[in-house]
Amino acid sequence: MPRITVSVDGVTYEEEVEPRLLLVHLLRDRLGKTGTPVGCDTGNCGACTVTLDGRSAKSCSVLAVQADGSEVVTVEGLARDGRWHPMQEAFHAEHALQCGYCTPGMIMAAIDLLRDDPDPSEEAVRRGLEGNLCRCTGYTNIVRAVRRAAAEMSRAPHERAPHERTAGAAEGREAATS
Repeated sequence: MPRITVSVDGVTYEEEVEPRLLLVHLLRDRLGKTGTPVGCDTGNCGACTVTLDGRSAKSCSVLAVQADGSEVVTVEGLARDGRWHPMQEAFHAEHALQCGYCTPGMIMAAIDLLRDDPDPSEEAVRRGLEGNLCRCTGYTNIVRAVRRAAAEMSRAPHERAPHERTAGAAEGREAATS
């Protein structure tokens, strides 16, 4: 079995993995990162979205071996010094969830959206989150939360986590994780 090294939420792990093991199962079953839910297992719902080398990726569509040498951030790794990430705070403040199943993936995708467009319009938020499905909310509060977080993050960019300040997925990784 291949041996991989991956940084998850700032902690480096060395794991032997079967070549067919999905990243989402490595995160949940082996590393205990249960904040990343398994939604559809087909890449359609986006509930399992994490950041992989600074870009959002549906972890059910990435093999664990593809993450070898990479930095993965889950929703559990967003808080800093006991404080929620501004996106988490905005989702809470705007009541941008009902059942909460899609919320981790929605938050991770929204953070990536703001990396590319720090002040998105309502339309841009809706377009940017198209790959993440919510069956409960109707998206209105989600859009408000993302725009609220954008405003907050533009006021305090120095508080962003390191993975939000740096660009770039590894060469060739973007196609494999989109």
